[in-house]
Amino acid sequence: MTATTLTFHERLLPGPGGWLGTVGLGAIAAIALWPVHAAAGIAAGLLVCVGSAVALAATSPVVEVSDGVLRAGNARVPVTLLGPAEALDVAAMRHELGPGLDARAYVCLRAWARTGVRVALDDPADPTPYWLVSTRRPELLVQALHN
Repeated sequence: MTATTLTFHERLLPGPGGWLGTVGLGAIAAIALWPVHAAAGIAAGLLVCVGSAVALAATSPVVEVSDGVLRAGNARVPVTLLGPAEALDVAAMRHELGPGLDARAYVCLRAWARTGVRVALDDPADPTPYWLVSTRRPELLVQALHN
């Protein structure tokens, strides 16, 4: 890999339902203030809608494999410290987040990305046994980790 190699990049933005939720929240704010003053209701509705959309976008984590490092949200680990990676479909991800979850695992989860990757951590200095990372493209992430 070269110093500028980017092999996988995904921002876990919400799906259409999440964005419609921001519009609904704005509508609720507008309706609540409409009896006070119509202009105030419209302004508040727009402000809440835009503010919610900005907050959703700003808090959406990035999953990336670049320059030999896996980045999931704020956490980073060199690919050389990773063991086998497994792509998880919806059912497997649900199991890994429920009865299969080890409390010591690092989890970067977004409910709107229902598939993911489980990647073992081979770092004797780190008690974290594996990372569980949400992604809409688990096969591509596994492929990027193995390259």
